Amino acid sequence: MKSNQKFIGLLALMFFSGTLFAQKDTSKKVRVKVLSFNILHGKTTNGSFDLDIIANVIKKADADFVSLQEVDFKTNRSKKYDLPTELGFRTKMTSIFGRAMYYDGGEYGEGVLSKYTFLSTRNVALPYTEGNEPRAALEVTTVLKSGDTISFIGTHLDHLKEDTDRVSQVKAINKAFSNNKYPTILSGDLNDTPNSTTINILESFWKASYTKANPKLTFPSDKPIKKIDYVMFYPRKSWKVLSKETICDTIASDHCAYLVTLELLK
Repeated sequence: MKSNQKFIGLLALMFFSGTLFAQKDTSKKVRVKVLSFNILHGKTTNGSFDLDIIANVIKKADADFVSLQEVDFKTNRSKKYDLPTELGFRTKMTSIFGRAMYYDGGEYGEGVLSKYTFLSTRNVALPYTEGNEPRAALEVTTVLKSGDTISFIGTHLDHLKEDTDRVSQVKAINKAFSNNKYPTILSGDLNDTPNSTTINILESFWKASYTKANPKLTFPSDKPIKKIDYVMFYPRKSWKVLSKETICDTIASDHCAYLVTLELLK
């Protein structure tokens, strides 16, 4: 009888312990580092096409997620390299590419690097005027070490002076991701400045990480004069900005990389 009681007690203890381990770890703060980086299709500003220079910027940032813009996939100009895979290998991160358009014997679009594997991914084509460059928003959903599930989106909006395409693109982004099930981060080269129509439309839904008093200028990398690279998040009350900085490597890209550390609030 006593042996049976001990056995039952042991089973109960094992079940209780397993339940604890299966639950989210809520005892520690959950911090997520995000980097937005326009990589100039790997060219570098001196034309050397040195992917190690770009990879070193990413490794220095030590981000959990990286949104890459101006990304080539097996184009002629990029020596038929798959740039997200190459950079993922050099940084020891998981990589994925999202096509915006076919270009120069290959494809051109967005890339995401992650320290985590993906539960799911989707690439959302954004509206554009015929004759202009197509654009896309690449989303990954993943589970953090804490057990929390989040989504991360990288995008690159139209670059033309006329904001017609950018406005339609941000409206499409707000619509496409407004029903996201999990806390979500939006990161990328948005090609417009704070208080523009483009950014104001986004900020009607997303909370931006920059401050009006010190928006951290990101372009050009040698002497930044404007902010066009961003990290935003939703829901607003699910995230807290802990820090933000720019990494301006004048050879790696004509853009400064924009690094933001967020805390996921329970």
